Amino acid sequence: MSSFLFAGDVGYCVHVLRKTDLPVGKVGGADYNSRVSAEHDEPNWLTAEEQHAWRTYMDGNYRLMDVLNRDLQEAHGLTLAEYRILVLLSEAPDGRLRMSDLADGVLSSRSRLTHQIRRMEDEGLVSRCACAEDGRGVLAALTDEGRARLTEAAPTHVASVRRNLIDLLSKSQIKTLAQIFTKVAAAVGNR
Repeated sequence: MSSFLFAGDVGYCVHVLRKTDLPVGKVGGADYNSRVSAEHDEPNWLTAEEQHAWRTYMDGNYRLMDVLNRDLQEAHGLTLAEYRILVLLSEAPDGRLRMSDLADGVLSSRSRLTHQIRRMEDEGLVSRCACAEDGRGVLAALTDEGRARLTEAAPTHVASVRRNLIDLLSKSQIKTLAQIFTKVAAAVGNR
């Protein structure tokens, strides 16, 4: 019996074999199951309960991000990624961040962020300038237009977050959710 474990929103999956799926018999003069175990550590397969939790998380997260993105785009012409960049810049001293720090904050590669910032710069939401401290770095800065668009979009975003997540959970579940993802972020933050 085999099943599929979906491993992320990049569209690939990992075929999960249960131990009973492995062929039994001799391969190349040795027992196949012994060779598999000797050559590779046997994966620590997910239990049915763990797989259910993983899949419901993946499905729920994908659907939540999709609806949050759609709500912002329909009402304000901003993507969720653009909104997050505007938020981080608005929270930074002087509304400016080094591009490398911004990439870390939005969990993006520097090259992807550069393309995103270029598009946002074309829309007048942000500007770029050289870092005066060392002359090598580049700063992204929130423009007046970017701040105005963020101010306009924030109530829509907060309402969507409440409607699609916060208001569905009890105070205890919200606390647990924060604890879970604090733990996950700490564990995978530097990988």
